[in-house]
Parts: sequence; structure tokens; C-alpha cells
Amino acid sequence: MASRFTELAVDCADPHRLARFWCSVLDYEVRDEDDGLVTIGPPAAPGAENRPGPVPPALTFAHVPEAKTVKNRLHIDVNPADREQDAEVRRLLDLGARRVDVGQGEASWVVLADPEGNEFCVLAGRRP
Repeated sequence: MASRFTELAVDCADPHRLARFWCSVLDYEVRDEDDGLVTIGPPAAPGAENRPGPVPPALTFAHVPEAKTVKNRLHIDVNPADREQDAEVRRLLDLGARRVDVGQGEASWVVLADPEGNEFCVLAGRRP
């Protein structure tokens, strides 16, 4: 049996602030909070813990003292589920994201950064 992708860990300066941002982006909720560590994931559906199938990954935000200094080597891609890409980009900018240029040129996706500068892409035309 192969491994399953269940969690992505993100180092950050303010785990609570970044968790709130990503909860709003993904419609997730806080699952666990500890000193310097916040884990978020999709709302649990009744009986879901016993249902086989894909598990949406959780995100864990861990406080670290050093700041982000270079482009991410791993990033998240998000797909608007209920609106067009332009409307989703506007929503994310209102939540605190900002546009960034990582050399993407003319692409079908839009590159944004979260409040701590972590790049992520908003894809177009692909529905989850």
C-alpha cells in the first residue's frame, strides 16, 4: 500500500493569523491548537472518519523565529469551486493575499502570496 498525502506543514511567524487566512480561503476550520502550532482541515462530516476514500489534506502552521527569504519550493494550488477565477482572486485579495510575480509570464493561473509571503496559485477552468 502507498502513503497518502494527509498534511502539509507550513513554518510561519504567526500561526493563528495564517490559519485564519487559510481557513477563509479553503472553508476549513481549526482542528487543533497548541503553543505555536495550529492545525486546520475541512469540516468533519458526520460518520466521515469511518468512510473510505480520499482525505483532504490538513494544514499545520508552526511558529518559527526566522522569516521567509526566498520563493517557495513547494506551493499550494487552489481551484475556485463556486465562482470564476477573477472573482476568486478578488475575494482572496480582500482576505489579505497580494499579487506576486515569480516569473510566470502569461499563464492561465494567478500567483498570489498569503499574508506571510508564501506563494500560491489560483487556477482557472479546473473544478475539484
